[in-house]
Amino acid sequence: MADKIVELASKQEGYLGGESARDEGLGNTVSYWESLGAIKKWKENSAHQVAQDRGKTEWYKKFALRVCKVERDNFIEM
Repeated sequence: MADKIVELASKQEGYLGGESARDEGLGNTVSYWESLGAIKKWKENSAHQVAQDRGKTEWYKKFALRVCKVERDNFIEM
Protein backbone atom coordinates (compact mmCIF):
# COMPACT_ATOMS: atom_id res chain seq x y z
CA MET A 1 0.00 0.00 0.00
CA ALA A 2 2.84 2.40 0.80
CA ASP A 3 4.18 2.13 -2.75
CA LYS A 4 0.72 2.76 -4.21
CA ILE A 5 0.18 5.82 -2.02
CA VAL A 6 3.57 7.28 -2.93
CA GLU A 7 2.76 6.78 -6.62
CA LEU A 8 -0.63 8.43 -6.14
CA ALA A 9 0.87 11.33 -4.18
CA SER A 10 3.48 11.90 -6.87
CA LYS A 11 0.67 12.62 -9.34
CA GLN A 12 -1.02 15.10 -6.99
CA GLU A 13 -0.56 18.80 -7.72
CA GLY A 14 1.97 20.39 -5.39
CA TYR A 15 3.87 17.18 -4.55
CA LEU A 16 7.61 17.81 -4.20
CA GLY A 17 8.85 14.38 -3.10
CA GLY A 18 8.94 11.98 -0.22
CA GLU A 19 10.89 9.55 1.94
CA SER A 20 9.76 6.30 3.51
CA ALA A 21 11.13 3.66 5.88
CA ARG A 22 9.50 0.40 6.95
CA ASP A 23 10.33 -2.25 9.51
CA GLU A 24 8.23 -4.91 11.20
CA GLY A 25 5.46 -3.03 13.00
CA LEU A 26 6.94 0.39 12.28
CA GLY A 27 6.51 2.69 9.33
CA ASN A 28 7.49 6.26 8.65
CA THR A 29 6.63 8.29 5.58
CA VAL A 30 7.45 11.94 4.99
CA SER A 31 5.98 13.79 2.04
CA TYR A 32 6.92 17.27 0.91
CA TRP A 33 4.42 19.72 -0.56
CA GLU A 34 4.69 23.19 -2.03
CA SER A 35 1.92 24.71 0.11
CA LEU A 36 -0.58 24.12 2.91
CA GLY A 37 -3.27 24.11 0.20
CA ALA A 38 -1.57 21.17 -1.54
CA ILE A 39 -1.37 19.33 1.80
CA LYS A 40 -5.09 19.93 2.36
CA LYS A 41 -5.95 18.50 -1.07
CA TRP A 42 -3.80 15.45 -0.37
CA LYS A 43 -5.52 14.97 2.98
CA GLU A 44 -8.89 15.02 1.17
CA ASN A 45 -7.81 12.39 -1.41
CA SER A 46 -10.14 9.41 -0.94
CA ALA A 47 -7.50 6.70 -1.58
CA HIS A 48 -5.17 8.41 0.89
CA GLN A 49 -7.98 8.48 3.48
CA VAL A 50 -8.59 4.75 3.00
CA ALA A 51 -4.87 4.02 3.48
CA GLN A 52 -4.75 6.14 6.64
CA ASP A 53 -7.82 4.40 8.05
CA ARG A 54 -6.35 0.96 7.33
CA GLY A 55 -3.07 2.01 8.90
CA LYS A 56 -4.87 3.05 12.07
CA THR A 57 -7.04 -0.09 12.27
CA GLU A 58 -4.96 -2.87 10.68
CA TRP A 59 -1.24 -2.15 10.42
CA TYR A 60 -0.09 0.02 13.30
CA LYS A 61 -0.67 0.16 17.03
CA LYS A 62 0.18 3.87 17.06
CA PHE A 63 -0.38 6.59 14.50
CA ALA A 64 0.93 10.13 14.41
CA LEU A 65 0.63 12.94 11.90
CA ARG A 66 2.83 16.01 11.81
CA VAL A 67 2.67 18.97 9.47
CA CYS A 68 5.95 20.84 9.53
CA LYS A 69 7.62 23.59 7.57
CA VAL A 70 11.17 22.89 6.41
CA GLU A 71 13.19 26.07 6.79
CA ARG A 72 16.47 24.59 5.64
CA ASP A 73 17.71 21.20 4.46
CA ASN A 74 21.38 20.21 4.32
CA PHE A 75 22.35 16.83 2.97
CA ILE A 76 25.97 15.73 3.16
CA GLU A 77 26.96 12.46 1.55
CA MET A 78 29.98 10.80 3.13
